[in-house]
Amino acid sequence: MSKTLSLRSLLGSTLLPRNEAYILMAHVLDKHYQLPRSTLISRDEIELSAPALEEWHALESRRLNGEPVAYLVGKRGFHKIELQVTPGVLIPRPETELLVDIALQEIKKIESSTKSPKILDLGTGSGAIALAIANEALNSQVIATDQSLEALTIAKSNAKSLGLETRVQFTQGSWYQALKESVTFDIIVGNPPYIPAQDPHLIVGDLRFEPLNALTDHSTGLSCLEAIVLEAKNHLKPMGLLAVEHGYDQSNAVVELMKTAGLSDIQTHQDLSGHHRVASARKQD
Repeated sequence: MSKTLSLRSLLGSTLLPRNEAYILMAHVLDKHYQLPRSTLISRDEIELSAPALEEWHALESRRLNGEPVAYLVGKRGFHKIELQVTPGVLIPRPETELLVDIALQEIKKIESSTKSPKILDLGTGSGAIALAIANEALNSQVIATDQSLEALTIAKSNAKSLGLETRVQFTQGSWYQALKESVTFDIIVGNPPYIPAQDPHLIVGDLRFEPLNALTDHSTGLSCLEAIVLEAKNHLKPMGLLAVEHGYDQSNAVVELMKTAGLSDIQTHQDLSGHHRVASARKQD
């Protein structure tokens, strides 16, 4: 077998960014040889078998054509957990971890007075937010909703693989309509579609491959946020917290929605890039 097929040569000649090439090659090594990612450095003289080499070239080509790395390897790390992801769900983003952090901070604040905090995750997708919260807040009761049955299937699979299937209840429907009974929550979180329909970002990069309905509301980008914010008081306990993710330029609009909804203690939160990414507010009474 030619030396050009060694890990060192393949990784050195690829047009992929180094970090992406390593993720894809680590996936190939794990699938075909059950070898850890450290092999890429400690044993980079290894030469791939024909089936492994074929898969590497296929993954390399698909990524060069724009397919997201998370879909190619079928998983994505998110806030201390690993999630199965497929083209039927949005790929969890690091900035969305901010929503989890806000929810966990609130749970710590109320845990002395609330034995089992009730949390609602609207539009759960892969289950990322709900499962990350349940993974750390062991006494929490989490309900996660989504309109997509495909997304809920993936979310339930993630819950099972993480051993959280008894800790998170999944239900199908549009926003609050998914709730099967009249119940109020200590915390409501949501990462709804907020990209405007005509935004050029929808037709470039990874977004081209993600489910359109999870990215855009097919309108101004604010209609789903409006549906969540304006109805929140009906589903929050007194002093309950609402936190929603929004676009980098939508903070002022979401704050105004929260004021219109009669919510109080409105706060904005920045992501790691310094963008206002989450707005939160409380039901006063």
